This record gives sequence, structure tokens and C-alpha cells, in this order.
Amino acid sequence: MDVVLERIVKVLAAQEGVALARVWLIDDGDVCAACRMRPECPDQTRCLHLAASAGNPFDPTQRWDRLDGDFRRFPLGVRKVGKVGATGTGILLHDMSERSTWIAHPDWARREGIRSFAAQPLVFRSEVVGVLAVFSRSRVDAAAFAWLRAFADHAAVAIANARAFEEILHLRARLEVENACLREDAKGALGGGDIVGTSPALSKVLAQVDLVAPADATVLVLGESGSGKELVAHRVHERSRRAAGPFIRVNCAAIPRDLFEIEFFGHAKGAFTGAVKDRVGRFEAADGGTIFLDEIGEIPLELQGKLLRVLQEGELERVGEARSRRVDVRVVAATNRHLARDVAAGRFREDLYFRLSVFPIVVPPLRDRPADVAPLAEHFLRGACARLGRPALRFSARDLRALERYPWPGNVRELASVVERAAILGRDGRPRIELDPAAPRPASSGPPSPDEEVIIPAAEWRRRERANVAAALRRAGGRIYGPGGAAELLGVPPTTLVSRVKALGLGKPAG
Repeated sequence: MDVVLERIVKVLAAQEGVALARVWLIDDGDVCAACRMRPECPDQTRCLHLAASAGNPFDPTQRWDRLDGDFRRFPLGVRKVGKVGATGTGILLHDMSERSTWIAHPDWARREGIRSFAAQPLVFRSEVVGVLAVFSRSRVDAAAFAWLRAFADHAAVAIANARAFEEILHLRARLEVENACLREDAKGALGGGDIVGTSPALSKVLAQVDLVAPADATVLVLGESGSGKELVAHRVHERSRRAAGPFIRVNCAAIPRDLFEIEFFGHAKGAFTGAVKDRVGRFEAADGGTIFLDEIGEIPLELQGKLLRVLQEGELERVGEARSRRVDVRVVAATNRHLARDVAAGRFREDLYFRLSVFPIVVPPLRDRPADVAPLAEHFLRGACARLGRPALRFSARDLRALERYPWPGNVRELASVVERAAILGRDGRPRIELDPAAPRPASSGPPSPDEEVIIPAAEWRRRERANVAAALRRAGGRIYGPGGAAELLGVPPTTLVSRVKALGLGKPAG
């Protein structure tokens, strides 16, 4: 589009006598607050935006290719350019004197020797898409004005085609992102995308999904790693009015810190070295659908404000691009962290936390729903046999009881891996299960359900306290006192923390 517009004005500026050639295109009036012609604008909905400019000033130090001057916008129907855009009728003027009501800067016209002004509407399929105008140092006669009309018709077709090609490129870039997301999902899929199980705990989760899915509210899925948070997010999407739209998954923990903004919002061509073309971000790719932000707690603090803007206003800016783009995206986030603790520690924005947790759903770990282990294992076994090209295998009742007794520290993901390994090792119609009988029952790493009482043994409590204090000391570089010290991070008096460090056997504090 930029190349087409530049070619149009440069061709006109190269014609004999032409001092300045410009193109304005009709667009939504999204900059009314900064527009100097706002008092003259009749409805503040659509206006003409300066899109291209080229000329031959007498003073070579002047730049007439800038797009940020006083006349970068014209409300439709206002001034001569606005009237051409509103009526679709060309204008030809020869009176450039100070008494003329059509010339805004008669001193500039006199200084540059301007004798005529000619403007023609850019019309494509009976719709005015913009205005093409020239300031000429020679008198524009009727023949030249008619030539300008024909040129404007060709220019309008070229602009429409450029817009169509840009839309094709945009859609292709969006499809590339969607395909990349689908490939990632295919690589991570172990046993299909069904939610399997009939336990009361899982039934409660599914009832919450059915309740919130049609509401289009932001959902925060909480639970331990491997418990099935992504499947819950996908079920929310499938049961929503956006089911026909894209479902874009983003693993926030896998994105390098410096690439978060580009992955989320995309970038413009030339934004940095190597940016040879525009790139669509994940939010634009999810337009009209759902974006699933897995491991939301890993988003850098400095980017959380931009994410909040998208959630609140539905607007984003690509890296290296000045204009805002509107997106219609539902956000489903997931984490295995205690975000409330991160908020208290200053690692996560409080306003973003409240915006994300409009409707929290807690996915229970697999050890808390043993009734789901057998149907899940059989489901994974069928899928594994199909992928491996093996004859159908079946678990014995003893196998299923062993699986139900196992604590599953890795949750459903671990069960899927164990079952696939059992299918590979299976013989004589029976899978071969290999479990660690000494596997410890893991402490919950995810936030507990609000109505769940958690009893922690004394040894476990001491272990957690020691790990928490050690983490605070590492973050503070071993310091206890002062701003940013471990005592401040933990919210306890420094003298209390000194005693606790000694009691926990963490060595001599740095002070």
C-alpha cells in the first residue's frame, strides 16, 4: 500500500508545473482528540487522513513528503478537500489570492507561485475512498483537469487492489500463526483432547465451565502442572459463542523475555533489524476467538500493563507501529502458581490479577479424584495402541487398582506417559506398568479450592518454611535488613528473621 501511494504522488509531482501532490484516504475518526479541525467536524466519525505527499519546493531544505503537518486530516464536508470527499465531485480553483476563502495560507501560495488547485475524488465501485489533489504553478485547464479525473480512477483501482493484497497478506500471516500454534498443540498432545472422568470433583469443574462459557468473561484456570488446565480452557472455548473462531495457545513460560511483546502483539516491517515484513501477534491471530495464556505468572512485570490494556480496551500496538489496532479476543489464563502471593510480593500487578480472575476455576489434582484414574488410563491406552500400531491391550483389575493407589505427582500428564510406556512394553495382550512404589505424595503446588481444608504435617510445614526463607534470601542477595531485603520480602521484622534463619540452619545471614 505504501509503495502504491508513493508512486501515485511522485508521478503527479513529476508532471510539468506541479508543485505539490497529495492523497488523503477516508478512515475512521479515531484521533479526534488530537485533531485541530475537531470544532469543524460535523459528527466525528469518519475523516480524511493524509496518506501520501510529494512535491518540488523552491526551498530544498523543506520536506513536502511529511504526513504530520497541519492538514494531515480533513473532516468530511469541511474545507475544500473535505467537500470533495463528502460529495464525490472534483474542484478546480484558480484564485489563490489573499481574498480567496479557499486557500488557507495565501502567503505560502504566493511564495511558491501557486496558480491552480485541483482535487478529484478517488472512487472505487461507486464509493469514495479518498481525495487526490495537486497544487500547480501553471494554470490547470479543462483538459488537464479531465486527465486528472482519469488518473484518479486508475489510482483508486490501484489503492483498492493494494488494500486487498494487504488483507490477503494479513490473513496469510494470521494463518501462519494459527498453524504454528496447531503444530505446537499436536506435538504436545499425548492422548487426545477429551476430558475423561466422572468423579464429583471433575463434575464440579465441568459445571463451572458450562456456567461461564457463554458469558464471554475472562477465566483463570488454577491447578497443578499436568492436571488438565488446557483441556478446561479448550472446553470453555468450545462451549462459547466463539467456538467457530480460533483457539490460540501461548505458553508464557517458553517465550524468551525479550520476545514477549513481539509474540503477543506482533511487529511492523522495519521495526528492528531483521523485521523484513509485518508479523501478526498471537492476540491478532486470536481475533474473534479465544487466546489461552498458559503459565500467566511468567509474564514479565513490565509487559503486564500492556496486557491489561488489551483486556480492558481491546486495543494493541504492534512493535514499531504508532497506530492502535482493535481486537475482539476472549482471554482464558492458567497458572500453577499462587498469583495472590505474587501480587503481595510485587511480582504480579494487582489490577491485572483482578481482571484475570473474574471467574476462577480450580482443577483438582489427579490424586484427589482417584475415580477418574481408570477411565483415563483406558482412554490413553486406546490412543497409544492406535498410534503405535499395536493390537488392542487391556488393563487387568489389578493394574487399575495399582494405578488408583499411585499418588501421581505429575498428574494426568504423568499418567499418559506411564500408559504409553506400558503399551510399548506390553506383551500377550497386557500392558506392562512400571511405577515407583516409593513415590511421595506431593504437596499441592497449586492454589487450594476455597472450600477445601488443607492440613499440613509439622515436618512438611518446616520444609516449606525453610524453602521459603531460603528463596527470599537468594532473591535479596543474602541481605536481611533494608529495602529489598529478605525481611521486607517476607513481611517480618528483621530481628525475627535473623533468629529464624539460625533456627532453620540456613547459615549466618549477611545482614
